[in-house]
Amino acid sequence: MNRSMNIGEAAKISGVNAKLIRHYESIGIIPKALRTDSGYRIYSESDVNTLAFVRRARGLGFSMKEIKKLVSLWRNRSRTSHEVKTIALAHVGEMERKISELQEMVKTLKHLAKNCHGDQRPECPILDNLGKPE
Repeated sequence: MNRSMNIGEAAKISGVNAKLIRHYESIGIIPKALRTDSGYRIYSESDVNTLAFVRRARGLGFSMKEIKKLVSLWRNRSRTSHEVKTIALAHVGEMERKISELQEMVKTLKHLAKNCHGDQRPECPILDNLGKPE
């Protein structure tokens, strides 16, 4: 049975808050909700499943553009898994690049902190480094 529910129920079941549900609807991640005679949005179980899918994909750090493509592939039963894998591996590569950048930042800050006396003197290599023009 495919029951309909209001936005509060859809939010509770999917784990996506009502404001985000309206946003996802406005950018086409989920279809425009049907409306009751009094104008309230109603969502199907399929909509809620899509919202949960989006929540999980966001939790893995996918961008909204990537999620839109993944949702489209998820709905398309004639898709190839190659397309999905390509998106996932590109995302992994981007995450690895960001991790590398963060590790370099940590290394730099540790070095600067190690060389800062951390005492009553005003000299501070951390501030000196931040104040250097690039």
